[in-house]
Amino acid sequence: MTSPHKFRVYGRALALLLWLLRPVPSHASEEVPFITTPDNVTLAMLRLAGVGPRDHVIDLGSGDGRIVIVAAKHFGASGLGVEIVPELVQRSRENAKSAGVERKVEFREQDLFKTDISKATVVTLYLLPEVNLQLRPALLALKPGTRVVSHDWDMGDWSPDHTITVAAPDKTIGREKLSRLHLWVVPARVEGHWCAAGRSSGNRLHLTQSHQQWRGTLTRGGSTLDLRGIIEGRALRSADGGAAELRMKMHGEQLQVTHAIGPLSPLRGVRFARAGASPCATN
Repeated sequence: MTSPHKFRVYGRALALLLWLLRPVPSHASEEVPFITTPDNVTLAMLRLAGVGPRDHVIDLGSGDGRIVIVAAKHFGASGLGVEIVPELVQRSRENAKSAGVERKVEFREQDLFKTDISKATVVTLYLLPEVNLQLRPALLALKPGTRVVSHDWDMGDWSPDHTITVAAPDKTIGREKLSRLHLWVVPARVEGHWCAAGRSSGNRLHLTQSHQQWRGTLTRGGSTLDLRGIIEGRALRSADGGAAELRMKMHGEQLQVTHAIGPLSPLRGVRFARAGASPCATN
């Protein structure tokens, strides 16, 4: 769900039409129309994120508060809704009290770009594309494994991990009564040099990264092997197929090989430590 960020909307469909017809504003945060998220789409967003009792859901542009309230009432999560319009913040608090979840949720009248989102395990959005892009650096800086769900709009070249389409007969805009929901899992930052120690010191990894995609070169003795794969939170897996398969898990500044088959099987259990900007020392 979204909010009119520094801009009150008196006709939802008209506001969106005007936005589509006008030039892109220099500061995207100035205009985000309030468009209600249908109830079935709210549920689908929270299910796509796998929300549960241990989660803290932050909804940026929370409107009437329904996403945070449903997360608390039906999924047992705690939550925070951030909204710039005072009337909507007050309505959200009243709605939370009526739903019996006022102790599990909080609503703040606040600029979403000034909100500390570091405690989120799930972030939900129904904003405009340029606002998503402005938020993207802060989202990518969240703890690895944090889930981000956006209603309809994507994140540019940060491709979603999953996208689903949900029937939305109650959607108030557009001819197509469908909603597209995009899920991202914040990836660990793994780019750089990684060095194995002890008996495994002949093994070295150099990784490059583009969001949740990684490529790497594994050096073992005098031979090298090119790898590529996917980052899922703190977990890395190779995606080359074939007889060689590698899976790793990031623990602090170490990568541990949790699964390896084929020619990579001797690496099972090996730990690589981050080496910073310098390549690994050779024996």
